[in-house]
Amino acid sequence: MSTHWHERAFFYHIYPLGFCGAPDEHGTDSAADRLSPLYEVTDHLVDLGVTAIYIGPVFESATHGYDTTSYTHIDPRLGTNESFRDLVKHWHDNGMKVVLDGVFNHVGRDFDSFRDLQEHGERSAYRDWFKNVDFSQSSPLGDGFTYEAWEGHFELVTLNLENPEVRTHIFDAVVWMLDWLGIDGIRLDVAYLLPKDFLAELRRVVDEYTDSHGREHCYLLGEVIHGNYDEFLGADLLDAVTNYECFKGLWSSLNDANYHEIAHSLGRQFGDASDGGSGPGDWGGISDGHFLYNFVENHDVDRAAAVLTDPAHLYPLYGMLFTIPGSPSVYYGGEYGLDGSKETGGDAALRPFWDDVLTRVAGEPTPETIGLPAFIHELASVRERSEALCGGALRLLLVDQEQMAWLRRTEAEAVLVAVNASADPVTLALTEIPGTVLKPLMAEPQDLHAEQGSVSLPVPAYGTVVYRIA
Repeated sequence: MSTHWHERAFFYHIYPLGFCGAPDEHGTDSAADRLSPLYEVTDHLVDLGVTAIYIGPVFESATHGYDTTSYTHIDPRLGTNESFRDLVKHWHDNGMKVVLDGVFNHVGRDFDSFRDLQEHGERSAYRDWFKNVDFSQSSPLGDGFTYEAWEGHFELVTLNLENPEVRTHIFDAVVWMLDWLGIDGIRLDVAYLLPKDFLAELRRVVDEYTDSHGREHCYLLGEVIHGNYDEFLGADLLDAVTNYECFKGLWSSLNDANYHEIAHSLGRQFGDASDGGSGPGDWGGISDGHFLYNFVENHDVDRAAAVLTDPAHLYPLYGMLFTIPGSPSVYYGGEYGLDGSKETGGDAALRPFWDDVLTRVAGEPTPETIGLPAFIHELASVRERSEALCGGALRLLLVDQEQMAWLRRTEAEAVLVAVNASADPVTLALTEIPGTVLKPLMAEPQDLHAEQGSVSLPVPAYGTVVYRIA
């Protein structure tokens, strides 16, 4: 399997309309350049060790950004095409890749082609651009026709992706994003609804562009929630999908004192000690060595600090996030243990203005807000320096209620990781260690020595330890 930049990436996820304090709705007086917070956060991201930014949605829309009205105009509530292109270059100059949202399943009702359909009805040249248009009845929003809407939300009009004109419109926009804006990848919204041949054609389009222009690989990430992720992955499809299966297990294993839950998901995805996936580069599991996009929170789900019953569990939570197979992603504010839930504040609670984040962190210091950024920086640094943590196969060594240990291994390197969710330090008795000397990669005090493949491994309270095995 070829190596691409995303395989070593540490992503930082930004929802820009919230981050930049943009108005909730696009209006005649809402246009302004609000990108300055994104410049101001750059030093912080560099300090964390971030190497890639996933920011989206950024294109013009009426409200939340996923009701796109243009694929080639930055939302004027954020700035202009030129100002956003300058921001991409700024992040590139600071060593970070940039990935944007591509919302290609549906558009907003202000999308030009849909406005034409509203105006001209059956005579519109765009009547076949949208799915299941029916002039025998009216939509709930009073059109003289109805259409397929995403999950019944008639503000979101489903595109007919079987129409070659629609595909050309989208693919031309994607090439413009790569060429003119200079981005490095696209996260495909609701990719689980996109036809596989559409994904394959998109892959061909972006590969042809990057190959002909001497550009690095274009990262394609799909939003996929349920099912077998391998159906979307491959050299002719997507590079990665959103790992919702492990997302849930990462935090609920902590709340339930049951690491067997996340171990089951990791074994299903990547193999474990029981299925023979134990040798260097010997992948098991249905993801078969493909990278997944790992996260513990995002713009659609409650914050990790809001769902964890013990805030100290943020430490083993992030410890796992950065050491399991796939690419880790931190959602803005998560590095400070920021809370927020849909139940108490709706989507707005999950998508705050960055200045408000900093105010809350400064005004309500906790052990998490004080110590977590440095811990994440250390994890990012350890992962970046380790071939095995970036691309090694997984083998589970120990799974208990509050402790877990595993190997990550390539032909060149073997790394041992252990986490402890208990409030007390523990010593783990581990066997089948493929070496004799364990050298700490984090802040552990000293080397350890294995005898006949066995080692006693101390792990501090709420701790994560990482050792390279020689």
